[in-house]
Amino acid sequence: MSRAKLKVPVLALDAAQEQAAQQTIKRFLEDRFELELGSFEAQEVLDLFAREIAPLYYNKAIFDVQTHLKDRFESIESDLWALDKS
Repeated sequence: MSRAKLKVPVLALDAAQEQAAQQTIKRFLEDRFELELGSFEAQEVLDLFAREIAPLYYNKAIFDVQTHLKDRFESIESDLWALDKS
């Protein structure tokens, strides 16, 4: 697959977070599948997650927050109507 066709990651980590994520990937694959990855390969896996999977979790989190805030604002509106002195 050509690198020119890859999507740019929407979410990015700082250098320390990226290094920690690489180490987590390497450790997981070694422990679970006895597969040793170098830093380059671990970075490729991390890039895949950043491009393809992380945005799904991000969008789900945004949707959940919107739902929570909508419910909360409706509750506040109801409380304000109860305080109305007509």
